[in-house]
Amino acid sequence: MRNYFEGMSVMEQTFWIIALIGTFIFLIILVMSFFGADHDADVHTDLSDSDFDDGGVGFQFFTFKNLVAFLTIFGWTGLVCMNSQCSTGLTVFLSTIAGILMMLATSSLFYFLHKLAETGTMNFNNAIGNAAEVYIPIKADRGNVGKVQIKVQGTLRELEAITDENEDLPTGSFVVVKEIVGNDTLLVMKK
Repeated sequence: MRNYFEGMSVMEQTFWIIALIGTFIFLIILVMSFFGADHDADVHTDLSDSDFDDGGVGFQFFTFKNLVAFLTIFGWTGLVCMNSQCSTGLTVFLSTIAGILMMLATSSLFYFLHKLAETGTMNFNNAIGNAAEVYIPIKADRGNVGKVQIKVQGTLRELEAITDENEDLPTGSFVVVKEIVGNDTLLVMKK
């Protein structure tokens, strides 16, 4: 095996080393992912998340995983090109393009997967128009703040509610959410 490696050109040896190191690190990351020890070594700035709070992580191109993906694809593409008798310049060019495309694909995949994840934060506007059941009685003409049980975003919740109705809404009454008052109080009416 050593004679085989020494018989290669410096370019082939370089591509083999890059491909094998990239693949080895990739396999370690893969095994760690299966055991839940997957932590990406991304470079973070001192900007807080609230500075650019768009509801999620932005598109991250330069990460440790992307670097490993680049090296792995760069190395293996270089070997394929060398075995296909491509020139040195074309081999480096095609390997670089393949590595960058792999980084772009990996970044895009993680970006769109993150966008699919739910934050779990309830948006009270999603309750408007939903039916609810009075849990703690609600007095007429906003006389008090009662509570209703309502399913919002797939979860049964107990939320504060008031009404503009002329009569009290006793426990067990069915109501519909008309609007949101303040930040988190539901205005309900009889169903």
